[in-house]
Amino acid sequence: MMERRTFIKNVAGTAAVGGVLSSTIPSALASTIKQQEMIVHYVLFWLREDLSEQEIKDFTGFFEELKKIPTIKSLHYGPAANTNKRDVVDNSFSYNLLVHFKNMDDIGVYETHPIHLAAIEKYSKNWTKVVVHDSILKI
Repeated sequence: MMERRTFIKNVAGTAAVGGVLSSTIPSALASTIKQQEMIVHYVLFWLREDLSEQEIKDFTGFFEELKKIPTIKSLHYGPAANTNKRDVVDNSFSYNLLVHFKNMDDIGVYETHPIHLAAIEKYSKNWTKVVVHDSILKI
């Protein structure tokens, strides 16, 4: 059985070592590891009101085509949620698109990629308004 004095000395020694490690390792890592960023491309679509249920359903083909662009890290889409009405909530849009990219170069490739341009050409007849929000997120 460990004596109380030995236990306290061991715990205090571990805390001192832990304090040194916790204060020096993060700064050492910070100097060798660059903080990572990701580009988030968030797009809202308002579809034409005269579209049939089938045309609205077929519109998701736009997003599925975009998934083929190789610089995309992840792509998610869906309709507006019928959440509680509040002054700060805008769910007037028909669909949203959320795409993540590794860096600015990758979103640049996406913006001018033939798949992206062809999908816009094919599906743009379905929307009346599009709003894009691009952000740089620290990860």
